[in-house]
Order: sequence, then C-alpha cells, then structure tokens
Amino acid sequence: MFKMNCGHFTEFNLVLIPSPNESIQLRFMPFERFDFENLTKERRKAIANSVRIISVEELNKLGQELFPDADHPWRETFFRFITENSGATFHHAVTSDGVNILYCRDKDKGMWFLPGTGKGPLQARGRQIMKEMIEGRH
Repeated sequence: MFKMNCGHFTEFNLVLIPSPNESIQLRFMPFERFDFENLTKERRKAIANSVRIISVEELNKLGQELFPDADHPWRETFFRFITENSGATFHHAVTSDGVNILYCRDKDKGMWFLPGTGKGPLQARGRQIMKEMIEGRH
C-alpha cells in the first residue's frame, strides 16, 4: 500500500489488487478526511453560492441514498444524529468539484461526502468555514 497526496483529499491509499487474469488493478481509496486547509477560492465560492438549509425529510432521503446497506458503518450514526437533533437547523453545500457538506450549526457537527468515493466527519476548520458561509462572512 502506498500513500499519496491528491487534490482535495489529504491522502489516498493506493492499493494494488491482483485480478483473476494475473494483471494488477489500481484502486484509489480515500482516507476519511477532507482538506479544508487548502480550500481554493473556487471551492469556497461554490460553498457560499450553494449553502442552504436542508430539511430533515431531505436529510433522511439523502441518508438512504448514501447508506443503502443496513450494515454500513456510518448509517446508524448519520440517522441517530438526525433523530437526536430533529429540531435543529441543518445546512447543505456543494463544492465546485462535487463534495457535499452537511452541517448542524446548533451542535457544531457535520460531515462531508463525495458520492461513491468517500465520506468523513467535518473537522474544526471545515465547521468554521461553514459557520462563516452561513453568516455571510465569505
């Protein structure tokens, strides 16, 4: 396994997997961390333009799409967080390269995901950026 820095993810694991016909397949598997320290102006602008309040109903639908398998490690955490904070306000934004960001300002918690590629908790810098975008200080 090799590690490499690649774009908006801090690191990728490069996994070499032998296939049945003896050739080597390369698969990139992202770590669960989105790099907000190096957020480009383009991504920041996209977040500012797309940030909006998302309803609990929309979150539930999104959760079903993100975690269709009942045994997915994030599924229970995602839906429990929504249930425990059903009266809170949630925000959703999308970067210029398709990274979705969910944030609950009331609890100062959130997550990011790139459909079909990776997901992870929103770290302190990402939460700060979302607060600024929501308050209009971008």
